[in-house]
Amino acid sequence: MERAPELRPLSRDHHQALVASLKLRRADERTAAEAVAHFQGFWRGHGERHFEIEEAVLLPGYVRGGGDPRHELVARVLTDHVEIRAAARGLGPGAEPAELRRLGERLAAHVRLEEDELFPLIERELDPEELAALGAELERAEAG
Repeated sequence: MERAPELRPLSRDHHQALVASLKLRRADERTAAEAVAHFQGFWRGHGERHFEIEEAVLLPGYVRGGGDPRHELVARVLTDHVEIRAAARGLGPGAEPAELRRLGERLAAHVRLEEDELFPLIERELDPEELAALGAELERAEAG
């Protein structure tokens, strides 16, 4: 499915999240430290800011455009953010491969939720002007 141009920057971030999640999901005793280092680089470089932008810009823009703030997808996205953020902050160099695999699965499932359900919902429910305004706000947030 072709993503609305306004949401493509977030989708590009999702690609990086999927790469990090794959390394976590494939981690074993030998590769765990490398997977942790890769994830932490992703998290500090993109992931944490991505969550902040979705929470401060994307979801409020959806609601401002007429979306239901009580929609189950809004709650699921925010819950995922809390759980993934907690796991990311608790991740250390001695993390067990099973813990890394759980985080990798959670992150991959979260990306699928947003790409397969949340973004299509936003594209469907916001009219073109509202989507354009949201895109401009997302662009400003990504830049600064």
